[in-house]
Amino acid sequence: MKTRIASLAALVTLAIHLAANAHYGFFRDELYFIICGFHPAWGYVDQPPVAPLLAAGSQLLGHSLFALRTVPAIFAAGGAYVTVLLAFEFGGGVFAALVATLAYIAAGVLESFGMKVGPDMVGLCLWPLAALYVLRVVKGGDPRWWIAAGAAIGVAFESKYSVIFFAIAMLVAVLLTPQRRALRSPWFLAGAAVAIAISLPNALWQAFHDFPMWELLRNGASGKNLVPSPLLFLVQQLLLTNLFAAPIWIVGLVWLLRSSTARFLGYTYIVLIVFMIALHAKHYYPADVYPILMAPGGVPIERWTRRSAVGRIAIVTASLAAWLFFAPFSLPVLTETAMLRYMSFVGRILPIPRSTMQTEHGRYSPLPEDWADMHGWPQLASTVATIYYALPAQERDQAAIVASNYGEAAAIDFFGPTYGLPPAISGHNNYWLWGTHGYSGNVVIDVNGDCGRHDFPGLFRNARTVAHFNSSWVISYERDIPISVCAGITQPLAKLWPRLRNYI
Repeated sequence: MKTRIASLAALVTLAIHLAANAHYGFFRDELYFIICGFHPAWGYVDQPPVAPLLAAGSQLLGHSLFALRTVPAIFAAGGAYVTVLLAFEFGGGVFAALVATLAYIAAGVLESFGMKVGPDMVGLCLWPLAALYVLRVVKGGDPRWWIAAGAAIGVAFESKYSVIFFAIAMLVAVLLTPQRRALRSPWFLAGAAVAIAISLPNALWQAFHDFPMWELLRNGASGKNLVPSPLLFLVQQLLLTNLFAAPIWIVGLVWLLRSSTARFLGYTYIVLIVFMIALHAKHYYPADVYPILMAPGGVPIERWTRRSAVGRIAIVTASLAAWLFFAPFSLPVLTETAMLRYMSFVGRILPIPRSTMQTEHGRYSPLPEDWADMHGWPQLASTVATIYYALPAQERDQAAIVASNYGEAAAIDFFGPTYGLPPAISGHNNYWLWGTHGYSGNVVIDVNGDCGRHDFPGLFRNARTVAHFNSSWVISYERDIPISVCAGITQPLAKLWPRLRNYI
């Protein structure tokens, strides 16, 4: 029965995402992941390989937003499945599993991870799965579950590095409780070895490339990212997990801290949050931990309401209402104009400044940022194609298309083949590693640039701005962007290339 209920929760979650995910357009990062995945590697400047490879795999039969968004939907369903299994492992019954599932579905950050392809989607099921395996071990189960826990951590590492802090937090938490005796088993060391073995290819890739992820994180911390105060970070956790449904995971955290066998999972959360605050992490970095708290949240609620059908109906109704209230902010289900009206409506009810949830400087748009970054990319490629084919044939044959960031470059690479465009080049993140593609730089179409007139005065003998690209709804720094044509480079592009690296 337990697996049937878990399967039902997974199917409902999958159905919601399949119906809601594939709207608007491809997200900036999704386009980049697809292009990265078409350059298979054990790692990339700004991410491990799992998300790019899955993104590219979804597009092998042609462009399909539905196929792409099915990938995170499957991980979201997997997360719901494991959340229910955890609820049963904590001693809950059917209603406890239902409450945990509703909290999981209502949490906007988890819904967002299951909506678009990204590194966090894999952790939706693998973080809770690792916790489930460790819980079984410390409860006296087969110590070979350490192997499964290590495999879950290793695969999660190959999707996003933040799982390192989750794993360390869980290890510290176990050491703080009597369950530390479970670490004496040789199977614990075997599990750690499995995690390291799975993680090793990407770790070696980073090492061979001088750890570009460290440089990227340092650059982000030096001015790009907004650093919330500890109190604001905690408030952000409530907002991310749905202000009205968050009490379920808070109840779950308290229940864990009072449990003699599962207390280490409560400590895991506390240690993880301390890590994130100390490291000035973005608010969503620890979010894959919340299913671990939602699962036990239903256990006391089930007990408190066992004689009150009205109470249970009220909890279910309130949870569904909380989900529906915030769903348009994590699922692209409203048209753009309807979304603006809904944002205005919600703002009157909950006057929370949008800046409360901002993670980076200089990102503004009428729509939520994720929705804005799903607009304008096909039109950008079309505009660049028009400029490209307006060049004289002799110039067009040697023209390089240079983009200022990976979003623009990936959009040109993804949609450009329709127009016969050559691959774009850029100094941003992994595009810099892919190099110049042999271009001399003598003729350049500079997307969102000025032919180096600001950073490299006199780089080109001739430079002119030929267009300003604009599109409705786009993010602030993709609005009214200049596109220039540059000719007569005064130093070879290959010589200039090392100075163009921009890891951020």
